[in-house]
Amino acid sequence: MEDTLRSHLDLMVRGAVDIVSLAEIEARLRDFLVGKRGPLRVKAGFDPTRPDLHLGHCVLLQKLRHFQELGHTVIFLIGDYTALVGDPTGRKEARPRLTREEVLASAVTYQEQAFKILDREKTEVRYNSEWLSKLSMLEIIELTSKRTLARTLERRDFAERFEMRGDIYLHELLYPLLQGYDSLALDADIELGGTDQLFNLTVGRDLMTRYGKPPQSVLTVPILEGLDARLIDGKIVGKKMSKSAGNYIGITEPPAEMFRKCMQVDDAILYRYFDLLSSRSADEIAALRAAPDPLAHKRLFALEMVSRFHNPEAAAHADAEFQRIYLARDGVPDNVPEFSFPADDAGLWIAKALSSAHLAPSTSEGKRMIKQGWVEVDGVRISASLPAPVTCSVPAPRTGNLPTSP
Repeated sequence: MEDTLRSHLDLMVRGAVDIVSLAEIEARLRDFLVGKRGPLRVKAGFDPTRPDLHLGHCVLLQKLRHFQELGHTVIFLIGDYTALVGDPTGRKEARPRLTREEVLASAVTYQEQAFKILDREKTEVRYNSEWLSKLSMLEIIELTSKRTLARTLERRDFAERFEMRGDIYLHELLYPLLQGYDSLALDADIELGGTDQLFNLTVGRDLMTRYGKPPQSVLTVPILEGLDARLIDGKIVGKKMSKSAGNYIGITEPPAEMFRKCMQVDDAILYRYFDLLSSRSADEIAALRAAPDPLAHKRLFALEMVSRFHNPEAAAHADAEFQRIYLARDGVPDNVPEFSFPADDAGLWIAKALSSAHLAPSTSEGKRMIKQGWVEVDGVRISASLPAPVTCSVPAPRTGNLPTSP
């Protein structure tokens, strides 16, 4: 029994950053294993503000899948009501308001994509408009009485705005309370979220106590860095994965594109991606880390991701195409897109061309690619800017980090 408890607990907290509290989770799990209670109710909320998911979102979904594999009830909560309010987390200004139609449309695609990881049959899908839309004004006032303004302004983004005399709208102060009320309505045992959600998650824990219910435990997972992340002086440096930063791997992207982007992950960051996204066991990942082979291991990661979000056949085809195009000398894709850009009398700065064509996420990254010998113009590897017009392709080095585009 103790061995089972330990193995279950290890999988639950694998990769977690904040755990509040481990003793509570262990006690609930022990009661479940000896039959004193039913499965744990594990909640994660998703405000459908954008229709497409990327691997950054999948870190949380993968953790939810771990709980499903252990026999617990996963609640995939769609924040169709809170999305209309707008989560202020990490914002230096108020979030733009969405229409209900936009939210519901995104909610449909969220579910379709989430079930590429979650087991549909073992997932309880709920919408928080079920209870939040029914709260009366008196009930909302009662809810606000459970939290002081001073405690709310402890939140970092609010504190920063307050210090800079920026606007903080009253509806933003309500958001953490509404999210906390979700846990109350669902009788959550554990709530999961990204590290940026720790404040909101602990508000839910506090509210449950104030309403006379056992407080939920809280578990946060890391925010996944994007493809431009690097390891500098022992620290991972880079923006979080996002579409706006152009450093993402979308789970609905074509197999070849997804495979190529997975092969782009920096050598030093690769095993973090394995830890947070792979279905491999901790022992298997430890074995890979103990005998690092970045190129071979990126291929394993790419095959796993494309197989998961498409199918094994698509992954095998993408792998073969990648080998032919990037790892075979003079490999050229079947379909090469063409781009035209205006140039002045001095010509065209090739790093700028790479960025404009989305072959590099930024001009500075384009410069790095040129410096490291990843860029060819008319079949000749270059190390400086060339005048327009130019035709450029980006070959792969035989080892190490791979290019951002064919």
